[in-house]
Amino acid sequence: MQMDTKFKESLLAIVGEDNFTDALIDLVSFSYDSSGLNQRPEAAVWVQTTEQVAAVLKLANTYKVPITPRGAGTSLTGSAVPRQGGIVLDMSRMNKILAISIEDRQVIVQPGVVFDDLNHELADSGFFFPPHPASGKVATIGGNVATNAGGVKGAKYGTTRDYVLDLEVVLPDGSILHTGSRTMKCVSGYDLTRLFVGSEGSLGVVTEISLKINPLPQATMTCTATFDSMRQAGRAVGAIMRSGIIPSVLELMDSPSLQAVNKATDLDLPEVAAMLLVETDGFTQNEVDGQMAVIIEALKSNGAEQIAKASTVEEAEKLWAARKAIYGVLTRLNYNVLAEDIVVPISKVADMLETVMAISERSGIMIATVAHAGDGNIHPVIVYDGTDPEEVKKVKQVEADLFKLAIEMGGTLTGEHGVGMSKAAYMELEHDPVFMKVMNGLKALFDPNAILNPGKLGLNI
Repeated sequence: MQMDTKFKESLLAIVGEDNFTDALIDLVSFSYDSSGLNQRPEAAVWVQTTEQVAAVLKLANTYKVPITPRGAGTSLTGSAVPRQGGIVLDMSRMNKILAISIEDRQVIVQPGVVFDDLNHELADSGFFFPPHPASGKVATIGGNVATNAGGVKGAKYGTTRDYVLDLEVVLPDGSILHTGSRTMKCVSGYDLTRLFVGSEGSLGVVTEISLKINPLPQATMTCTATFDSMRQAGRAVGAIMRSGIIPSVLELMDSPSLQAVNKATDLDLPEVAAMLLVETDGFTQNEVDGQMAVIIEALKSNGAEQIAKASTVEEAEKLWAARKAIYGVLTRLNYNVLAEDIVVPISKVADMLETVMAISERSGIMIATVAHAGDGNIHPVIVYDGTDPEEVKKVKQVEADLFKLAIEMGGTLTGEHGVGMSKAAYMELEHDPVFMKVMNGLKALFDPNAILNPGKLGLNI
């Protein structure tokens, strides 16, 4: 669509020429995220203050121009794709750590702060922000909040929502809302903070975030265990989580994942049906060793073939390098990869792992599975040729089968990637009409002109 001249002039007056672009080369860059989906906007702006965000939203609301907030663009579901065009609101220049209060166990940041940068800063004080998304080197805290990001530490430490104390949010009419309190407890009114965490920029734009932080563990222990079947590995996961010990990491890698890593690296991983990567952490080495001893007994009693402890920091880092390399390695095997994000109850992990294998064999589509197994979060990574229409058709059916079966097991469409565009059509598969009616009602209340990130989350407006 052609941008209204008065609208463009008003937008330039708010952000300045250096923070505005409608150049084709820039718009192409802003048209996609890590999902592979794309739609070109009419323009993009970089904002640097809450007041600028408020002015942009108020202007867009008046002209009914769609606004898509964007952090680092690491979304795997199209959350940062401007589905209806309009303006991309780039938050990356709001990247200041505003305050660190170790005494209050909290930090206040702008949304453009990068996850790893925040933890590097906190480490000097012996603290950390526990959620650990795989894209932490580039992902921004605003994006973490928008999708309720989790990661490999989820079983013990939870997800982003467990650490957000207060948000400054700009609503579509330009008004500024504070959702919570900079205290560890707050029950004075509705929990609006949790409403906005995971809302994918559909209700308001987050401009300031107060986070709870934790002391860094002083000791860790890492081990691997190999299995001859996915069912055994799944049962071992259940046994560990019943053992009374909650590991800080409990990751699963299947045979296709292990083989792919070995083809592309010199890590020389065992090519078995499944491998578990387990970490314990705590205040003393005796504590973490004792935790690991309990876990090793659970692994042995559930068919683990080889159990190996990392004896040095370098060995542990090698194991982490293997886990972190998987997605990048899989992208080299074919034209396209689709990283799914289903979650099932821990008691159903073994069933879901076998189901994924069966779907792959039946369809002839390669699926390499990794999982944050300790909280039931399974990532089937579908590797395929997106230039082949027949293969694309098969992949769409595979995706639908995965979602349907996960939900039948009492699971959910997504544990940390969000809904975005890619899962919007499946929301009614998981949620009843009353749930969707409430979701749409909240959207209409906060954003009656539907300007904020439209076309996401399965909403009707």
